Amino acid sequence: VAEEERVMRAKASTIGNLVNKEVPISQTEDDNKVLRTWHPDGPNAQVEKKTDILAHHEVMIRLGAFDTERGSKVAGHRGFFLTDDGVDLNQALINYGLDYLRKKGYKKIQPPFFMRKDAMAKTAQLDQFDEELYKVTGDGEDNDKYLIATSEQPISAFHSEELFDQPEKQLPLKYAGYSTCFRKEAGAAGRDTWGIFRVHQFEKFCITQPEHSWEMFDHMVENAEGFYQSLKIPYQVVAIVSGALNLAASQKYDLEAWFPFQGAYKELVSCSNCTDYQSRRLKIQCGQKQKGDTRTNWVHMLNGTLCATERALCCIVENYQTPEGLVVPEVLRSYMQGREFLPYIRELPKGLQRKKA
Repeated sequence: VAEEERVMRAKASTIGNLVNKEVPISQTEDDNKVLRTWHPDGPNAQVEKKTDILAHHEVMIRLGAFDTERGSKVAGHRGFFLTDDGVDLNQALINYGLDYLRKKGYKKIQPPFFMRKDAMAKTAQLDQFDEELYKVTGDGEDNDKYLIATSEQPISAFHSEELFDQPEKQLPLKYAGYSTCFRKEAGAAGRDTWGIFRVHQFEKFCITQPEHSWEMFDHMVENAEGFYQSLKIPYQVVAIVSGALNLAASQKYDLEAWFPFQGAYKELVSCSNCTDYQSRRLKIQCGQKQKGDTRTNWVHMLNGTLCATERALCCIVENYQTPEGLVVPEVLRSYMQGREFLPYIRELPKGLQRKKA
């Protein structure tokens, strides 16, 4: 009986959340629905591909802002060192992001980098264990841990097995999670194969009463849009098709920013309403049961990226470059010792291969 129950639970864990009725139904992301676009020059302005500018990694090289050659030598494929202005720009995004979310009423939280297997199993999909997560082996199987792929994973378990008995007073909870993220890139072969990518990340994580989660979803997307509007980065908001949703998400929107050299919108933000899918596994409840009431009220849980700083940095340098260097976005200048412009300090290496994506 115990084995049959184990098999049943394993199969049940592969069943996803109920998809919201507004989600586009399709198995191909070509059918993702563009909901709206934004451009700093106004609603009638159009984005354009520019072939006479540098790619983001070329800007970084000319600024002396990163070193991928030595990074690959030390850390292997995709390894890099941020250096000098690259460190300052990345740190400016980190500090600005924290300040931005604090002003929006989010409580800052920096989670552990490791999770126990049983805790990770309640918040990550089974296929993530092999495709995405790094396992750290200890003395004995009980001591095995997993490196987090996003701060959402440990924060979702922060209130596991807790009851919010006064939800009107205790909820919503709004957390600004900041962490280094450790993620295999097996599923991203051929995409963004040079430059720098998602390493440091801000995650918005919210816990709400069930009846308020869709209002919170709109609030989280609005906050993400406000952040990139403050950076004056053109973007579009996209509703993701049903076939591309992970098991937990009932609905997901992506914010895709414009990369002018590549002539493409690329994802910088994902925001999902997971309703009660995660809270059931993590046993997070709200409200007090009345006598004879057999129904359990599970909280709703939502997550959304605010800023994967290295990826956002790639977008900023591609949009803010000039022939002489880089204009520092106005909102970042107070975090950059007041500097408004970063001049190029070197030429591109001879024979550097230019790529499109």
